[in-house]
Amino acid sequence: MQEAQEITNKLIHESSPYLLQHAHNPVDWYPWGDQAFQKAEEEDKPIFLSIGYSTCHWCHVMAHESFEDEKVADVLNSHFISIKVDREQRPDIDQVYMSACQAMTGSGGWPLSIFMTADKKPFFAGTYFPKQDAYGKTGFIELSAQIARLWATDRQNLLKNSALISDHLSEQNRRSDTPTNVQALIDDCYAILRDSFESEFGGFSHSPKFPAPHNVLFLLKYYKAYDDAPALHMAEHTLINMHRGGLYDHVGGGFSRYSVDREWLVPHFEKMLYDNALLLLTYSEALSATENKAYRPIIDGIANYILRDMRSKYGDFYSAEDADSEGKEGKFYVFGYQELEQELSAAEMRWLENNYGVSQKGNFEGNNILHITGSAQDSDQILQKLFALRSTRPRPFKDTKRSVSWNGLMIEALCRAGEVTGNKDYIERAQEAADFILAKTQENEELYGTYKEGTKPTQAFLADYANFANSLIELYSATLELDYLQQAQSLASRMIALFWDDEDRRFYMTRKGDDELFIRPTDEYDGALPSGSSRAIECLGRLARLTGDSDFSHMFEKAVKEFTGIAADMPGAYNHFVSTLFAQIIPFRQIIITAKKDNEQARQVYKRLQKEYLPFTTLLFYDRSVEAKQVFPRLTAYDPFQSFAAYVCENFACQSPLYDPEELLKQLGLEA
Repeated sequence: MQEAQEITNKLIHESSPYLLQHAHNPVDWYPWGDQAFQKAEEEDKPIFLSIGYSTCHWCHVMAHESFEDEKVADVLNSHFISIKVDREQRPDIDQVYMSACQAMTGSGGWPLSIFMTADKKPFFAGTYFPKQDAYGKTGFIELSAQIARLWATDRQNLLKNSALISDHLSEQNRRSDTPTNVQALIDDCYAILRDSFESEFGGFSHSPKFPAPHNVLFLLKYYKAYDDAPALHMAEHTLINMHRGGLYDHVGGGFSRYSVDREWLVPHFEKMLYDNALLLLTYSEALSATENKAYRPIIDGIANYILRDMRSKYGDFYSAEDADSEGKEGKFYVFGYQELEQELSAAEMRWLENNYGVSQKGNFEGNNILHITGSAQDSDQILQKLFALRSTRPRPFKDTKRSVSWNGLMIEALCRAGEVTGNKDYIERAQEAADFILAKTQENEELYGTYKEGTKPTQAFLADYANFANSLIELYSATLELDYLQQAQSLASRMIALFWDDEDRRFYMTRKGDDELFIRPTDEYDGALPSGSSRAIECLGRLARLTGDSDFSHMFEKAVKEFTGIAADMPGAYNHFVSTLFAQIIPFRQIIITAKKDNEQARQVYKRLQKEYLPFTTLLFYDRSVEAKQVFPRLTAYDPFQSFAAYVCENFACQSPLYDPEELLKQLGLEA
C-alpha cells in the first residue's frame, strides 16, 4: 500500500477533490488540457476520457477495480492518453460527452467512460465497466485492448461512429419554429406527471427513484392556478413518502441523492448540496401552500444538517458527502440490531421496532436503515442517542469544493425557509454565504464557478450566473437590502452578454467565443436539477416583474418564445421551464407596500404576506429612498404622504390605496 502511495501522476497538482483521489493511480492520468491532446496527436494515440465526481459510489468501484490495477494501467499507459475530468468543475465537458454516450447507448451515468480522438470526437462510450467480464458487461481490460487493436488495424471502421455522433449532436441543437400553444404545453407537462405518478409511494418512476423536486414545485403551481386537487395530492403524497423512507436521514437530517427501490427505503447514500437545497425549497413551498405542520420538522431537519455539516468557516456551503465510509457504502448511516441493543433500553428498542422499522434481520445487508413505519412523534430523545452513537464513527468523505451554482440554490432555499417558518437564522446564514461569494467575486473580478481553499476559482457557466442571481433576488425579498437586487440585475445583464446567442436564439452553457469543445453545449433539460436555461429565464422574469425594467422584460419574452419551441418536442424534460409559463396564462398580481423600512407595522404585514403561497403575485416593499427610486423608477408615483399605503394591482390596473395593514390583509382574504 505504501508503494502505491508513492506513485504520482499529473493530477497531483490539481485542486479538484475528485482528481486528487486519482493522483496516486498507476494510470498516467492527465487533467483536461492542451498537453494531453498534443501528446495524443504526436503519438497517434486515442484518448480515454473518464468523467466522474468525488462522492460517486460507482466511480469509486471502477477506480478500485481498474484504475488502481497495474494490468489495467499497463494497457491504458501503453495504448492511450488518459484524461480525468471532474464533472462538477467542468459541467460543459460532461454535458457534451454525456449527450454522446446517450446517443450511442441510449443511457448514461457516472463514471462516464469515453474513447475519442485527439480532436475530441468520441467513437465509443459507456459508463461503469468491471475489470473482467461481469454483470453482462465486457471487462474493461478486454474492452481497452480491443479498442487498441482496432485503432492499429481497422481505424476507419472504428471511427465511423465519430462523424455520425457529431452530426447527431449538432442536429439536437436545432429547434422547431412551429408556434407553440402555452396552455397546451402546461397541460402536457401535467398529463405526463399524472400518467407517470406512482400511486402507492409517490414519485414519478418505480426504481430507481429520484426526488426531482421541480416536478413537485410544478404541481404546486398547477394546483394553485387551477385549484386542481389531484395535483396537490401527487405533490403531497410524494413529499410525505420521501420523508418516511430511508431516503431521508432520520438521525442527522438531509436527503440522499436517490432511492434504489420504489418505497424510498434504500438510498444511494451520498448527499448532494443541490438535492437538499431543492428539497428545502420544495418543503418550504409545500408548507406555505398547505399549512401542513408535518413539513416544518422536515424543513428544520434539512436546514440543520446543512448548517451543521456542510457550511464552511466562511459561510458558504460544501458540495457533497460520499456514500461510502471505511470502504463500504452506507456504513456510516446504518445500525446493527445488537449495536442498538447495547445502547438503548428494551422499551426504546420496542419503540424503534414499532415506529422506525428496526428488526434483527435488518433491511440492508443485515443492518437497519431507519424509516418511519409508525409514528415519528416523541422521537427526538432516541434519535439524539443514535446521533451521538453515529458521531463516533469515521465520517464519509466530504467534498469541500464550493459551487456557486449549488450555493445559489441553497441561499435561495434558506431564504424561503426563513420567510415561511419565521426563522431569521436561516436568512442570516443565507446572507453570510452570499456575502462571501460576492466578496470572492470582486476579488476574482468576475463571478466564478467553483472554489476550494488555497486554489484559483474556476470559470463560471450559465447555471452559476442564473442560480446565484435568483438567490440574490430572493435574498433581497427576505432582507429588503437593495444592494442584493442591484447585484442580481448586474449578474443578469452579464449573463445575457456572455451566454445568450441572438443568431441561434438560445442560451448556451459556455461563453461566447469558447470553442474548446467540438460543439458548443447547451444546458436545457431539467434533470436532477433545473437547467441553466430554465433558471436564466426564471431570473429574467422575476427581475422584469420586480423592477419593471423593459430590457429584462423584452429579453424574458424573447427567451420564452424561443424556448417553448424546444420544450414542445419533449415537455416532460422541461418542467421547470414550463412552470415559468404560468406568467403567460395566469393574471399576475402586484402588491405594493409603501412605507419606511423602520415602519414596524409595514414590515410585519410584509412578512405576513411572505408566508403565503403566492406564486403569481409580485410583492414589493417601496421605502421611498433615493436608492429605491433608482431601482424602481415606475414606483415614484406611489409616494403618498401617509406613513403606510398599499396597492393591489392586477391586469395592469390598481385598486384604490389602502392605508391600514389590516385592511390590506382583509382585502386579500387573509387573517391578520
